[in-house]
Amino acid sequence: MDSGSSRSLENTGNAVYPDQLVPKINTSKKMSTLANPPSILEIPQGIKKSCGGKQVEITVERVKMAKSIKEKQNHDLEKLSFKRKAENEEKPAGRKEAKVVELDCPLVTLPLPHIPLKSIMDVEVKLVYVDEEDVSYEFVEAFTATGIRSTCREAEVADPLHVPNFNFLPEIDKWLQVALKDASLCYRQKKYAVAAGQFRTALELCSKGAALGKRFEAPAEDIASVASFIETKLVICYLRMRKPDLALNHAHRSIVLNPAYFRNHLRQATVFRCLERYSEAARSAMIADYMFWLFGGSEQCISKLIKLYWQAMIEEAITRAESFSVMYTPFATKIKADKVEKVKEVFTKTHPAYVEYIYTDLQGHHVLPQTVDWSSFPPQQYLLTLGFKNKEDGKFLEKVSSRKLPTFTEHKTPFGLLTREDTVRQMESMGKRILPILDFIRSTQLNGSFPACSGVMEKLQYASFLSQLQRVKEQSQVISQAMAELATIPYLQDISQQEAELLQSLMADAMDTLEGRKNDKERVWNKIQKVGRIEDFLYQLEDNFLKTKKLRTARRQKTKMKRLQTVQQS
Repeated sequence: MDSGSSRSLENTGNAVYPDQLVPKINTSKKMSTLANPPSILEIPQGIKKSCGGKQVEITVERVKMAKSIKEKQNHDLEKLSFKRKAENEEKPAGRKEAKVVELDCPLVTLPLPHIPLKSIMDVEVKLVYVDEEDVSYEFVEAFTATGIRSTCREAEVADPLHVPNFNFLPEIDKWLQVALKDASLCYRQKKYAVAAGQFRTALELCSKGAALGKRFEAPAEDIASVASFIETKLVICYLRMRKPDLALNHAHRSIVLNPAYFRNHLRQATVFRCLERYSEAARSAMIADYMFWLFGGSEQCISKLIKLYWQAMIEEAITRAESFSVMYTPFATKIKADKVEKVKEVFTKTHPAYVEYIYTDLQGHHVLPQTVDWSSFPPQQYLLTLGFKNKEDGKFLEKVSSRKLPTFTEHKTPFGLLTREDTVRQMESMGKRILPILDFIRSTQLNGSFPACSGVMEKLQYASFLSQLQRVKEQSQVISQAMAELATIPYLQDISQQEAELLQSLMADAMDTLEGRKNDKERVWNKIQKVGRIEDFLYQLEDNFLKTKKLRTARRQKTKMKRLQTVQQS
């Protein structure tokens, strides 16, 4: 990179880096923050799918369950908040001001800490490749009633002599039990290709209704839980075979079937890491950590491992980014316009090579793995500032803050058809310029002020471009990823009835597209894209009108001045 020394993401303050975890190395990128950052983490020792059916929808039960769990957690947080408030009232008033972060703090630049690959692999061995043989953990009732039954010992690699436990109700179909036992045996013997074949056989049995003992009375949610268990086993088989491209769709489907289980998200993160898609890996790891807490996970050793993985993915994404640089600003109060300008001034001084376009994300608050504590209310939040070398690379972000459902298109004639050349150009622009930046923004943003489908719509529109170019495999992967994100949304943020209906419509259309079903109705995301094109066209007309009006006014003033000069001279 031409200005490696100026590209920086800086950590400020007295950060402590344990030598055994993060050896200090020379690097050209740094991280910028305007406050005392935390030290590096230490390594510690609503979707329903009816199998065989033709409809996929966000179930009311799953959305209700997510809402009830969040309400319980919020109630606990409120009680903790009242307790802290009472404690603070007993202390001198001056102590409260210590929590407010001033933007005038001096900047101190430190090298971007490096998390060794061995540490990342340790996390994967302990949390991703663990050979879970008890399908019971997948069932919603198992962890909503008693919390996630996990200990530090369970985070270790499973004992190869461990006997599978299929006694948990509801009872698994006996033929499916046999298939799963055989597949698990092959996996423990490191015959990963054979194990993957047997897990695929088990998945076929499940799709034909052989999932639970009482197949005609089994709830769709329980069937989905069994299918999710098999999908996630296929993920780790393909990862062991070093074929992350084959694992990708299985990782997405395991989340669609059971978005509440944290390991499904962590395994998706591992697949993304193997494919060098680090921003997406960071977001998956962030969601995994949040899900672990949301469903009662209390083991700090597991949470620290997940946060370490999340942090490593963010740092790798930052290091590899070429078109932009980043700065995080901690804050405790509402950010005013003058403060935002001050942040931009600091960014300009710190990153002089990335000032062609500067964007500060005011729509959603960001969290970092070094400081986030989901049980605190609220967790430490950061303001994200992005700077670009090329103005065109970041200019599209104006729409993010000004439109409810922005559509990123360069098509100037909204009522005309796209040529193949236009489709290729827009597909490349979306895939190489827009989506990577949106993925990075979302890697530290659990939820924001955007509508529930924000961030997913762009992927579905990108999938439409791939479909027009007949790139079927890529289209399938993008749609599967979008479906996984749609399935997770009810757990991450509160959604209105209108948003729930939109999510349901998007999920149904996405499933129809994956299964090749066509109908007379246009896909929801294509309708929204058309509306976006018309909106862009109207904005363009308005801009042209105002520019023309300004030019006419200037010409009139100029003509008037000439006449006055002529009269005065005569």
